[in-house]
Amino acid sequence: MSLLVTQPAPDFTATAVMPDNSFKEDFRLADFRGKYVLLFFYPLDFTFVCPSEILAFNRAVNEFKEHNCQLVGISIDSAFSHLAWKKTKINDGGIGDIQYPLVADLDKSISRAYDVLLDAGIALRGLFLIDREGIIRHQVVNDLPLGRSVDEALRVLHALQFTEKHGDVCPANWKKGDEAMKPTAEGVAAYLSAHGGK
Repeated sequence: MSLLVTQPAPDFTATAVMPDNSFKEDFRLADFRGKYVLLFFYPLDFTFVCPSEILAFNRAVNEFKEHNCQLVGISIDSAFSHLAWKKTKINDGGIGDIQYPLVADLDKSISRAYDVLLDAGIALRGLFLIDREGIIRHQVVNDLPLGRSVDEALRVLHALQFTEKHGDVCPANWKKGDEAMKPTAEGVAAYLSAHGGK
């Protein structure tokens, strides 16, 4: 498993099913330069943990948009499979009206580039936060049965934007609105004096 944090995000061009259910055959990651991108891989359409994650991210899609962040889901399924899953009612195991793109990685080249492809031919649950310059700033990879936390993905996005804006660093369990830390010896001492016992 490669560590991609601090590296340019591997670019790709692929077919994606867009929020309006159209197919965009030349969907390019590079087209989102200037925005943050939360790119997440999931194993397969019509499976078990995957719809719970996709729906959870969809419930938060507006908060990601408000923070200039584009959600992008991706699996090794075809665009036709993505569309069929979107057209399947949630009560029947579908995902319904998802409002962010789902990319088809049918040749598995994108999963391979992000080093999340298993020998079995499906992707682990990789999640990558890409900054406005196209650099990966955060990655987490879960095994197949372990669903991810949308709240944690948002927390890390908020932390990245906070540190970019203010220059302070975000300590353990930092949440939007919390006090951060000056990246100096004095800053660490002041922060720990105030919060070390909590």
